[in-house]
Amino acid sequence: MGCKACTSDNQSSLNSEIAIHFSGLKGLDKPIVWVFPKLIVCLECGSTEFIVPERELRVLVQGAPLDGAVVLPKNAADHQMGRTKSPPQGIGG
Repeated sequence: MGCKACTSDNQSSLNSEIAIHFSGLKGLDKPIVWVFPKLIVCLECGSTEFIVPERELRVLVQGAPLDGAVVLPKNAADHQMGRTKSPPQGIGG
């Protein structure tokens, strides 16, 4: 089956790890959804296809974590990086 964008048969199947973020400022309060799909990459035009697994797709639909889905809950990245909503004591006041 050729590329849907350019019809080339020069495609490759590759492993991947993708973090899907909700867009806009409201997306900052939603989980980051991790998927690990096989990618079909056109080596001529770069067009890429993959399928989001069912559980992770439900997280994208509902905008909230589900049991068994691979997600990074809201604010977890800030916590891991040592960032907080208020500056540490001794800084800025």
